[in-house]
Amino acid sequence: MTKKLLSAGLGLGLLAASAAVFAQDGAAAAAAPAAAAAVEAVPALSAGDTAWMLTSTMLVILMTIPGLALFYGGLVRSKNMLSVLAQVFVIFSLITLLWAIYGYSLAFGGEGRFFGNFDKLFLLGITADTLSSMLKTIPEYVFVAFQSTFAAITVALIAGAFAERIKFAAVIVFSVLWFTFAYIPMAHMVWGGGLLAADGALDFAGGTVVHINAAVAGLVGAYMLGKRIGFGKEALPPHSLTLTMVGASLLWVGWFGFNAGSAGAANGIAGLAFINTILATGAAALAWITAEALMRGKASMLGAASGAVAGLVCITPAAGFAGPMGAIVMGLIAGPLCFWGVSGLKHMLKVDDVCDVFGVHGVGGMLGAILTGVFCAKGLGGIEPEGYNMAHQVWVQLKSVALTIAWSGVVSLVAYKIAALTVGLRVSEESERQGLDITSHGEVAYTR
Repeated sequence: MTKKLLSAGLGLGLLAASAAVFAQDGAAAAAAPAAAAAVEAVPALSAGDTAWMLTSTMLVILMTIPGLALFYGGLVRSKNMLSVLAQVFVIFSLITLLWAIYGYSLAFGGEGRFFGNFDKLFLLGITADTLSSMLKTIPEYVFVAFQSTFAAITVALIAGAFAERIKFAAVIVFSVLWFTFAYIPMAHMVWGGGLLAADGALDFAGGTVVHINAAVAGLVGAYMLGKRIGFGKEALPPHSLTLTMVGASLLWVGWFGFNAGSAGAANGIAGLAFINTILATGAAALAWITAEALMRGKASMLGAASGAVAGLVCITPAAGFAGPMGAIVMGLIAGPLCFWGVSGLKHMLKVDDVCDVFGVHGVGGMLGAILTGVFCAKGLGGIEPEGYNMAHQVWVQLKSVALTIAWSGVVSLVAYKIAALTVGLRVSEESERQGLDITSHGEVAYTR
């Protein structure tokens, strides 16, 4: 009897021990995914992501100086070539400096609806070991640098609209004001967790923040400065389409950093944005020159270059959301529509937008922002956001476009007015006739 009791007790002990082991194993198994998730959530430096973002930053610098500078420089008359180059170069220098002083903090710090905060004023608290809180796998300095190039090229884009008749001092005053009260809040609202981000607006690389924002500012500026002397009465042709083609090519190359870099990592989304940047651009260039040939009988080099830029602008907000076939369709629509933007619409608006900033960046940016809501659909090969509904998303995109137009329009009007009251907007008639190169900078682009 005693032996039986001992055996039973031993058996129960073994069962209890086994149950305890299984319970521990089950708890460990249940805790494993949570532990793995915790490990994944911990920021860790990625050499690959960092290398790609450094490369992307350099590519965006390339698309501004010299890309945008040469694109615009070739479109103006030779007597104003250096003035455009100087404006783009100095704007880039100025805005990257202001970005480090206060722009980054106001755009990506805090959780306000329209602005961030001053917690990272003068890049306070950032060190070489600090990782970006936005991207997790790259140094924060790299993220600051990458975003600084976006801010700089956005302000520089505006210069193409008021070229050949604005005072250089007015460019500086306007740039500081517009950057502070138009670019920074738009960047925060869309990318910094502000109003439009909360509303669910999609803008992968800057359809609203960059292109529509700058295009509206350019349009307002073109109206406020008035038309160039002789506009509509005499020919004011571009002085070097060769340089414009070189500039457009550099823009296309640099745009891979602009779009694919906006993935924030060396991953599949970057690859998607990269191929979309090829396909939409090529499709738009072909579509533009086709429309041009049908309307005017010839396909021009300027048309091909302008069509390429239109495609780049259009795909920018959708680069990481649309599928490759969607990108092609967007490019095919953007080419003819932007061709109309620089011809029919420009005549309707009766504006002297020298480098067609609104016709390409405004029209192309609005088209791209709206179509992003369509071509991100999974059924069309895109990448849908959670809870996606096409009609709702298109409505959200339309609201973001409308807000950008209104915000940039009001800020631009006030900024130009302040520049006019402080330093004056337009050069004298004599200076304009002689050319801004010599009258504003004491140099000439070409010697005979």
